[in-house]
Amino acid sequence: MITVEEARALLFDLVAPLDTEIVPLHEAAGRILAEDVRATRDQPPFAASSMDGYAVKATEVELHAMFKVIGESAAGQRFDDKVGPGQAVRIFTGAPVPEGADFVVIQEDTDRRGDLITITDDPGSKTNIRPAGIDFAVGTRIAAPRRLRPEDIALMAAMNLPLVRVTRKPEIALISTGDELVMPGETPGPDQIIASNTFGLKALLEDVGAHVRILPIAQDTVGSLETAFGLAQDADLVVTIGGASVGDYDLVADVSESLGMERAFYKIRMRPGKPLMAGRMGDTAMVGLPGNPVSAMVCGYLFLAPMVRHMLGQEQALTPFRRARLTAPLGKNGPREHYMRAVLDENGIRACDDQDSSLLSVLAQANALLVRDPHDPERPAGDEVQYLPI
Repeated sequence: MITVEEARALLFDLVAPLDTEIVPLHEAAGRILAEDVRATRDQPPFAASSMDGYAVKATEVELHAMFKVIGESAAGQRFDDKVGPGQAVRIFTGAPVPEGADFVVIQEDTDRRGDLITITDDPGSKTNIRPAGIDFAVGTRIAAPRRLRPEDIALMAAMNLPLVRVTRKPEIALISTGDELVMPGETPGPDQIIASNTFGLKALLEDVGAHVRILPIAQDTVGSLETAFGLAQDADLVVTIGGASVGDYDLVADVSESLGMERAFYKIRMRPGKPLMAGRMGDTAMVGLPGNPVSAMVCGYLFLAPMVRHMLGQEQALTPFRRARLTAPLGKNGPREHYMRAVLDENGIRACDDQDSSLLSVLAQANALLVRDPHDPERPAGDEVQYLPI
């Protein structure tokens, strides 16, 4: 058996950053920016008013000063003439400041009668003008790699960038194995259960940027598994769930090796998730997960999600461990690294009471994995421990 750290290094060796593609900006949210982009214009492209009011000369601004209104400047429709002494232009938020003006008196500080305004309240010293290019200028850069948030999309739209180059999404094929499984919505037989792992893993992997295909459930026969692997040939990563242990019906290792899989490792010194297998089938990476629901999901967080980030070219593929103080004591740990479902709140972290690797209800309540080293001693409340947010 190998350690979690060793397994992660070997898994990263099985995959590499993928090629790139150009997509329309409206389809780029959540994608990984593959090359730097630069603004093609200034924002704003002109000095703009930040308030509704009157554009005047700053040297003439004082309490009780009077001005003649000579026109109007609105967003998208500027005042084309020049503001002279004693003159004002009615201006609205976002509108270009006319030539000759360098101060906007907000409308609440004025009184207007006909085409004359009077400053009735102290206008202060703030000009209420946004200079040209104050947000960004031509050439302002957004650096890659970067997962594009809604805020990034808005910024690139303002930069007038209709297309963006992103890393291609990893294609992942999920194969659940076992005669005991049926899909959600089907009627299970008396000895069958619902295939839940596949759907949890699909959600987890798509959340970090992959495109995931759920393939038909592979029965516990060589022919069924061979058919499933055939359907997954064009994937960047094939993930099998179940069938990777040593029982009479656990055929994934034998079938995958008969199809050319070169094994990188088998079994990790951890719980849950010990019977994990990985290797390559030609150009495709393969990971065989254990069938217990919690084991599969924990392995998804620890191994599959970082592999996806690595394929996407993200600089930080591994989620850093964090630290918190125990709010309840822990007994001593056994010989394997333990990733315990836990609940983190403002007071600290506590392990869930039941750590059975089949209990999805406990996993659904957890928001962290509390990490225990092998042979970690008893821990009292208040001790600081490591955890991984989930």
